[in-house]
Amino acid sequence: MDKLFLVSFLGLLITHAVGGNMLYHKFNILGELEDLDIAEEDMELFEDPSWISERGGKVLVNVDSFGAVGDGVSDDTEAFRKAWNTSCATSKSVLLVPPGHRYLVNATRFKGPCEERLVVQIDGTIVAPDEPNDWDPNLPRNWLVFSKLEGVVFQGNGVIDGSGSKWWASSCKKNKSNPCRGAPTALTIDSSSSIKVKGLTIQNSQQMNFVISRCESVRVSEVQVSCPGDSPNTDGIHITGSTNVVLQDSKIGTGDDCISIVNASSGIKMKRIYCGPGHGVSIGSLGKDNSTAIVTKVVLDTALLRETTNGVRIKTWQGGSGYVRGVRFENVRMEDVANPIIIDQFYCDSPKTCQNQTSAVQISQIMYRNISGTTKSKEAMKFACSDTTPCSNIVLSNINLEKKDGTAETYCNSAQGFGYGIVHPSADCLSSNDKGYILIDHKENSELAEPTGDHIVHTEL
Repeated sequence: MDKLFLVSFLGLLITHAVGGNMLYHKFNILGELEDLDIAEEDMELFEDPSWISERGGKVLVNVDSFGAVGDGVSDDTEAFRKAWNTSCATSKSVLLVPPGHRYLVNATRFKGPCEERLVVQIDGTIVAPDEPNDWDPNLPRNWLVFSKLEGVVFQGNGVIDGSGSKWWASSCKKNKSNPCRGAPTALTIDSSSSIKVKGLTIQNSQQMNFVISRCESVRVSEVQVSCPGDSPNTDGIHITGSTNVVLQDSKIGTGDDCISIVNASSGIKMKRIYCGPGHGVSIGSLGKDNSTAIVTKVVLDTALLRETTNGVRIKTWQGGSGYVRGVRFENVRMEDVANPIIIDQFYCDSPKTCQNQTSAVQISQIMYRNISGTTKSKEAMKFACSDTTPCSNIVLSNINLEKKDGTAETYCNSAQGFGYGIVHPSADCLSSNDKGYILIDHKENSELAEPTGDHIVHTEL
């Protein structure tokens, strides 16, 4: 929305509604949501000639030179560790996983800090052991972990394959007689800054595929994440405790959230994302076990979600505290998606019934704009908010969601907000603190209607 439209919109509100302070408040909310932006940047690849030529000034560290076999059967863990230690200690080095080979690597931590301008070039395939019973008990939740790095580039056309099928079969979500237990994440980047990841494929993770944890300034581009739609808890990209993260031009299909953003994360931008299969793009779950969670300044701009079980979602447990504030979902196409727009403050991913609790994570300043497509569920929009901590300042603009075999509806509980432009299905169940504003449900007319009265965190296993 350009500033001229915002000014015109404000003028209409002042002309046609009562309660000037509230109208200015709404305008300020719109302005704050418009100002949510996280800079993208081009991600330069180090092409082969630049790091194999003397002129490029790069030092090539090939895992094969340290004894890696690359037959998918021999254990190449020690060769990878030695190659990492050498490249990490060498300025302007390139750690190369060459194409045409499959390297079997056990659970490993690759620690920094490292010398400047390290490139991790993955062109081959790295595979995990496929037997859960043989997993290293010292790293029960991790496979490949990179930590305490600055300015490192991960790139290439290679594959990180978690060999997760036996882990999925042993999950309690696959078979309730199995014990519920955690499983490893395929790739983790932890406690790092100024990181770039480009071009890699991450697939068949034991549980989560790619976790960005406690990081600052991360750029992820042209990454593909792939797991079967029925693989349990295989989040595509999971962001926790991180700031200034951009995900762009990526395709994610998995058995859980395509992208999940949880506590202590801020300044997250997702652009040009394909999601499906999966559980959609989620903030949360948050607040499990009466914990405090804060997520702010999140933008999803330009996405296609196809046949997912949710669209854009915020999910919190009862009993939590903290807040989600300043979120913008825009330019999203839904194709046969259940729950295209959903806030669920009664989330309960547990084999036991969750107890009713009064405290909740506060949700406010959430904008949904230019979202269209088809819904599988009757409730195309669902705002199930806490009675004691209602959702506030929900903004809807140019929403058009249809149900192929029936009429789409909107559900609200303790949710307050307003809308402009097309809002279909209508969301007049949203309460409004000033009663001079109306939500619109006229697909043939996107002009502002005359006001009338009385319109009212990866915490899973």
